[in-house]
Amino acid sequence: MKKCITALLLLFTLSVTSLLACTSADKPESATGKTSKTSKSINDKKTDLTPVTLNEVAHSIFYAPMYVAMEKNYFEKEGIALSLVTGFGADKTMTAVLSGTADIGFMGSEASIYTYNEGAHDYVVNFAQLTQRAGNFLVAREDIKNFKWEDLKGRKVIGGRKGGMPEMVFEYILKQNHIDPASDLTIDQNIDFGSTAAAFAEEKADYDFTVEFEPGATNLEKQEKGYVVASLGTDSGYVPYTAFSAKKSYISQHPEIIQGFTNALQKGMNYVASHTPEEIAQVIAPQFKETTPDTITTIVSRYYEQDTWKKDLIFRQESFDLLQDILEDAGELKKRAPYKNLVTTIYAEKSAKAVKDTTISY
Repeated sequence: MKKCITALLLLFTLSVTSLLACTSADKPESATGKTSKTSKSINDKKTDLTPVTLNEVAHSIFYAPMYVAMEKNYFEKEGIALSLVTGFGADKTMTAVLSGTADIGFMGSEASIYTYNEGAHDYVVNFAQLTQRAGNFLVAREDIKNFKWEDLKGRKVIGGRKGGMPEMVFEYILKQNHIDPASDLTIDQNIDFGSTAAAFAEEKADYDFTVEFEPGATNLEKQEKGYVVASLGTDSGYVPYTAFSAKKSYISQHPEIIQGFTNALQKGMNYVASHTPEEIAQVIAPQFKETTPDTITTIVSRYYEQDTWKKDLIFRQESFDLLQDILEDAGELKKRAPYKNLVTTIYAEKSAKAVKDTTISY
């Protein structure tokens, strides 16, 4: 993970000038610190909106409150014209933020720790935590009614990329259950993130288990190729899995944008906390046009039941400390990073106080 981020940053150092030149004709200059504005009618009134580019690590129902905020036009009501880009990996999302091609990044906050420890001067600061549990599930070849983590001993499992949060949380759970990830089972970490479910579903596949995000887990069940037997989010406890971050210079120069962005997110959090999985699924369905409504509802229900989403966006120190414990346990962290440098809670605290319950007319 750390090596990948470093390599990509070097690549972007050489190409960022030409990249920004190419993209400046296609998008507003918000990512360079300049404020461009467009006009859009909200509630029959012309409102100037500030363009903001958000790069998300993946496009997943796991992040439902953010998509609720988008579909309910909460960002526009805060004066923000949001452009969403999917980075397909924390390393790529981090590089986009550091290079200036994205204003805000949404990813696992371990990436902010890695880049800080590598000496980044204008490093990223986490200002809002969205999820508080892991979003992946353990899928078995057979329907094991009374699954225990000890059942993995001697088995072959499709895991995640070394140094990534999915794999580190998986290994953290194994160790908590006195299972040695290196010797008690075989973990395949060589399959691309987006291809694990397909690899597990192959007729000749000899894997006993796979660790899957949604919709991979639910689709395997619908195809009768696998069965969800455990939730990593439930068994790992509360973990600061994903957070929103921006370069400290961007936050310093645009505090009103960060506050408005956080306010919109909090409204999305409030909606999710006060509505049923069916209602949430209906709102975010336009974000997942290739997924059936019943599948979206099933996935939202899974995340809803395991208390995936925080009630507020405050990234507390105990969560940050737990994250670094997991990184150290996985052998990915040589030096702990200071919470006070990499996390600010002022915007989330203001949002939690200012944003009232959003259960008004929809």
